[in-house]
Amino acid sequence: MRGQVGAVGWGRGAEHHGWGWGRWGQAWPYTGGGHSPPLSHAPCPPHRGLARAAHTQHGGHDGFKGTRSPARDAGLSSHQGSRARESGRVAVVTRGAAPRSPSHPPPGSPRPRVRVPPPPLPGSRWGFPLSAPPSFLTAPRAAASFSRRAMEAPEGLSARKGSGLVPQAVPSESQPPSANAVQITVVKAQDLKSIRSDTSFTLVRVEYDGVILGDSSTIQVLPNGTANYNFTTSFDYSPDGPNSLVDIAQKPVLLTVIEALQKQKKQKEEKVMPLGQAVVDLLLLLQGQCSFTVLAPLYAVPTSPSESLHPEAKRGLEVTVRTEKPLLSASQLSNGNLLSVTLEAAYSVPDAFVPTGPPQNYVACLQVPAAGEKEVPLLFKNGILKPAGEKESLPRPKKWSLANIMAPGALNIPNSFIFGGPYEDEDGELNKTEDREFRIQAESMKRIVWDMERRCYLDPAAVLVLQKRIAECRYWPVEVCRMPAVSSSKGKSSKADKGDEDRQIFFHGVAYVNMVPLLCPGVKRIRGAFRVFAYQDGEVLEKTKKQQSILRDLRPQVSLTKERPCTPGISSPLSRAVPSKAQREEKEKSTREKEFNRRTSYAPKIQLSDAALEGENTEKSLSLDGQQYAEAGTFLVVEIKLDKALVPKRLREELTKRVKEMIPPRPPLPPRTEGAKKAVEDYHNHVTSIAVAILSEYHDLFGKQLPDQGAIDHQTLEEQKRVLNFELNSSGKYFAFKEQLKYAVVKIVREKYLKTTAFETQEQFQAFLSELYVYLVDQMHVALNQLVHEEAASPVPLTRVTAEQLWLFAHEAEVNKDYKLAALYHQQRIAQDKHNTQYWLDYGAFCLLLEDTTKAQECFREALSLDPRHVRSLLFCGIAAVVLQHYEEAEIFFEDACCLEPSSVVAWTLSGLFYELQNNNIQAEMAFREAKKQLQAQLAKERSISEGKGGKKQISAAYVRSTSPGPEQLLPEGPPDGSASRLPEAAEEPALACPAPEEEALASEAAPEGPPPISGLSQPSCTIFMKAVEFLMKFNAIQFVHMALAHELLAGPSCAYYLALARTYLLKEEFSKCEECLCEAARIDFMNPDVWALKGHLCYLKRDLAGAKECYERTISFVVDAADMHFVYLRLGSVYLEEKEYGKAKQTYLQACKNSASCLTWLGVGIACYRLEEMGEAEDALSEANALNNSNAEVWAYLALICLHGGRQLEAEQCYKYAVKLGLRPAALLQELRAAQQRFGFGNPAF
Repeated sequence: MRGQVGAVGWGRGAEHHGWGWGRWGQAWPYTGGGHSPPLSHAPCPPHRGLARAAHTQHGGHDGFKGTRSPARDAGLSSHQGSRARESGRVAVVTRGAAPRSPSHPPPGSPRPRVRVPPPPLPGSRWGFPLSAPPSFLTAPRAAASFSRRAMEAPEGLSARKGSGLVPQAVPSESQPPSANAVQITVVKAQDLKSIRSDTSFTLVRVEYDGVILGDSSTIQVLPNGTANYNFTTSFDYSPDGPNSLVDIAQKPVLLTVIEALQKQKKQKEEKVMPLGQAVVDLLLLLQGQCSFTVLAPLYAVPTSPSESLHPEAKRGLEVTVRTEKPLLSASQLSNGNLLSVTLEAAYSVPDAFVPTGPPQNYVACLQVPAAGEKEVPLLFKNGILKPAGEKESLPRPKKWSLANIMAPGALNIPNSFIFGGPYEDEDGELNKTEDREFRIQAESMKRIVWDMERRCYLDPAAVLVLQKRIAECRYWPVEVCRMPAVSSSKGKSSKADKGDEDRQIFFHGVAYVNMVPLLCPGVKRIRGAFRVFAYQDGEVLEKTKKQQSILRDLRPQVSLTKERPCTPGISSPLSRAVPSKAQREEKEKSTREKEFNRRTSYAPKIQLSDAALEGENTEKSLSLDGQQYAEAGTFLVVEIKLDKALVPKRLREELTKRVKEMIPPRPPLPPRTEGAKKAVEDYHNHVTSIAVAILSEYHDLFGKQLPDQGAIDHQTLEEQKRVLNFELNSSGKYFAFKEQLKYAVVKIVREKYLKTTAFETQEQFQAFLSELYVYLVDQMHVALNQLVHEEAASPVPLTRVTAEQLWLFAHEAEVNKDYKLAALYHQQRIAQDKHNTQYWLDYGAFCLLLEDTTKAQECFREALSLDPRHVRSLLFCGIAAVVLQHYEEAEIFFEDACCLEPSSVVAWTLSGLFYELQNNNIQAEMAFREAKKQLQAQLAKERSISEGKGGKKQISAAYVRSTSPGPEQLLPEGPPDGSASRLPEAAEEPALACPAPEEEALASEAAPEGPPPISGLSQPSCTIFMKAVEFLMKFNAIQFVHMALAHELLAGPSCAYYLALARTYLLKEEFSKCEECLCEAARIDFMNPDVWALKGHLCYLKRDLAGAKECYERTISFVVDAADMHFVYLRLGSVYLEEKEYGKAKQTYLQACKNSASCLTWLGVGIACYRLEEMGEAEDALSEANALNNSNAEVWAYLALICLHGGRQLEAEQCYKYAVKLGLRPAALLQELRAAQQRFGFGNPAF
């Protein structure tokens, strides 16, 4: 009869084809003809489904939560591969004509009879006939527990008008979703035609955690490939229930689009075909969102027709997920965390792992706290054993832990990939340079691949538990094993054998993952390779404090049945397996046996039975299986990631604010508006001031020449000019005038001629000099013409000494222990430029040498106030705070330095030493690891640069060489740099490394190019601690030097270690210990010039001049310079003077003047020339010394001697007066001067 509706229902695993339902749940046959019972007399089958949905003809929907399957309650099992949870479905079939609509089939076409069948039994293909309904459908218990379900006709297949039997939801059956429901709405599907072009009718199935939540109505696919489902279903979540926050974190919603095929005439049932699958990640619900909409990519099922697939097609399902309230409270959201563990692969697996033979299941597992003390296992199953071949591609997607999914593409987690990275940047083991070759080889050999990610939500209590356990144990066990995957149909072993098999784990291994980096501030991720060892209870207990194996506890839960790959149309992966009766009996017997063994284990054992001996042998064999991991060198690649760091890191803004609170920054300097006009005006002013000064000097020498006295003859003028030039040169005023005018000329070149780069050719350079000279002479005449003769003369300008020279003078004074003079030089240097941070740092380092930490801290803070982002200032502020025991301030300084310059090896190393001083071993280890990583990156960069330059080697960071050549040094790389401003980068006290000028202060961070550092039998070690020692010795931070040297000693003493230790002993004047260290250093590297230089300093201080001379001569004979050649030349020259080898002394001092001229070097040249009776050269050298330092009493004394020999009485008296006034200390020199005065009869005003 047309216009009637028949209702057909089925349970999971069985189809009730041709059966309807009576009022009291009795079955009645329905043949498709005749009258169907009224709707009130034909309720839904007593089917306890997991999802209910009420649909209207217009696509309206309402969601209902799911309930459990009655299969477990009834004690019955379904087909193989089904699970304990199931869903109910209702198929509504309409007959007769229906109003036409865009979604209706065209007139005259056969009306499809659509039915969504359940998963079939083995051997069926999604639809099968049954002669009678299954028995469980009429069971009283099942009938009482079935959930109600509203029915509707599929869109486009509604009953004809006037039939009076239009299906609709029963009002009394509809219930709103619960407050704990997660509603999933599948809005529509897009571009379904790209999967199969002739697709007409589809429905979507929603599944979560292996449980089918429901099926949508059968919807016709529009011509553009869109299907509007508007289907809503839901499931309940519960913190303690089956769908907990842990489940939501790691289990997605699985959506399957199924095509409903038309029934052929001779077919007894309808058939369906899965088209594709999509997954929806629910992680956003744990990030505070209550609703979100995603377009989930739809992946085609492999066995679906693929001829019409379009690569550019963007097919997907639009899905909306909503909850009534946030899943997490504000406290849980802020204090909780999300942990994700990715197990990538196991490499270098044992040879016993072969792809042939019985199927095996490769399993790994670890346990993490999820809710307070309660731990949740994260299980990784179904690892794929891959043969040797190509390496795994990068990047590659991470995969869900879903089993038997039909579309392999749906296993990929959206926007989550494995990127890999350099081995040196990893946090685990096997990350050293020597492990690189082994890692590369292992990754292309036989391996087990998971690429699986498991997540776990940690509530605030679990976060604290995780922190505590990491601090206590450090290591986290990740267990691995191999289990035989035996199909249940083939398992014919006895129950006792199966019970024993449940207790045995084959190839049981464990990897110890060091979780300590997660306790470092700001660290949210660790990834690395971790070796696998045989699982031994004692060792695991000792390292991880875990008393039992996770895999042994989970062994009954890990299915031995290998989950078969799903083939659509053969078996369904969308339901959970129900344990068979035999399996339940075996499990119960195993449990009873375990309980019996536990109770009898306490009884005294007199002798071992055969069974006990057999068990002991089994344990030994299993242990031998695990030993194969260590023999093969197996390692796991694991990534552990947190959503938020366990230990928050201070923000850069917060650190800057704290530093500013402690050290207020200096106000910015006023801007200078300089241009060409200003540069010319400055030149005029300088010319005017110099002219006035020269005129004043002339008046002092010859008196004022009045106009009425007439003109002076030419010969007199020439004589006066000669005398004036001598006076200007001997007094150093000429040099001062030149330096004063040089700055003005440079400004004219830059501002007027805009010349800031080098000239391309020598001709261009000469042409420019000619043009500049003419211009400067013209402007000089302009300035002189403007000079008013009656204007008062300006005072004579002070001698201008450069900042680099002042630093050298101060350093020389420090070595000679003239600390008062050294402080004066430092203060003069600061007076020249108070806004130079390097000058303040050098002065602070000098104060550290004097152990005046308070004053040193003031200097360092002054430097930091000038530049709050100056890393060295931050480091030394931290060092001074440590010495003064201001540890909280020190931590801020060190942390800020590491944030400002993350690539600084010294900053990370000093931070690690500080944390070690505070007994914070976790952060110290993290800082040292980061320093090593940065050092490896720097060395790799240097090697690449060296290779790019054709093998030209870089200076090692452990040796800071002077770039100036020695007397016999040959530099094939390039011409030597003999400029006086190029100073040695390190020197000792008396052989300490001291701070270099500003442009060389970062020598320890980046070694300059220069000659190769190979000096003998070994190359200097380059470690983070020696880099720190080198940096600290420059600034006299001895306390941190000893801490760093202690670490270097643990790694094995090197030549650089003994040299640094010898310098510290030399500073304390502990000569015997210094000599011992130098002997060890010479034993390691006999041809190291630094060893012989330091040994020469030791002999010099012990007044062993013969030994010092021998060591110094050997030092300068090496091809490579020592680090402190300036003092080697100075002291060797003084030894030559004392031994009256004046010729050698002169040459040695001249070499020192060539490299780094100073008052002392020119004084040595002057003394040697005076003793050689070369008075002219002696006077010139002493004049240079006096120009550099006019407060040196010895210079004035030797000038007095020269004047006595030259018969210049007035000058001899003046020089003698200054020598006495400045406190001439050498008694022998004073006696020699007085004796010469007595002999010549003048030179002493007292005569």
